[in-house]
Amino acid sequence: MTVVQEPETEAAAPSAVTGAQLRRQLGAAVRVLLVLTVLCGVVYPAVVWGVSRLPGLHADAEGSVLPGGGSSLIGIDPVPADPAADPWFHTRPSASAPDDAVAGLGPADATTSGGSNLGPRAEDLATAVQERRAVIAARDGVDPATIPPDALTASASGLDPHISPAYAAQQVPRVARVTGLPEDRVRALVAGATEGRALGFLGEPRVNVPELNAALVGAG
Repeated sequence: MTVVQEPETEAAAPSAVTGAQLRRQLGAAVRVLLVLTVLCGVVYPAVVWGVSRLPGLHADAEGSVLPGGGSSLIGIDPVPADPAADPWFHTRPSASAPDDAVAGLGPADATTSGGSNLGPRAEDLATAVQERRAVIAARDGVDPATIPPDALTASASGLDPHISPAYAAQQVPRVARVTGLPEDRVRALVAGATEGRALGFLGEPRVNVPELNAALVGAG
């Protein structure tokens, strides 16, 4: 039996893209850009803004001032006049803290949201973490090695009002000592400001610091 081998054919050369095709592709890209710009930049913000105007949602959407008398606990990290007699619970560090704040510890600029954009290998970040560790250990009278990670690292927004239950528990003895409240009472306030996982399984339990400080004022 004779096998006849078919001659090999050369691969078809790719056809050149014509000017008309480029113009069609460019036109399609421009149309998609315009549609997405209108949807994401105009329609979506307008819908969200409209929902925020509904009765019952307007006050929450605009934010609210927590009762704090003459203190500075309105949703930001309060800074006492005397750090040695610090009666407040503190939030995480922030990249928008004042320039004279120690490594981002102190009140964040509530009009600015953002992080430091420093990577895990950045020397500046490592230096800031060590500075924060020393300051927080001295403030709370704890072993620097036991400080929770969220006390040393800023959130992506820099305006996170929540801390871990571990960081709140670390601050309880200091707050109780300075305010004169029993530690059990302060722990109860922490429990009252603790929120569970979203939908019961997303994220981790967290403590709302502005609400906790407001409750602290009311208990004083």
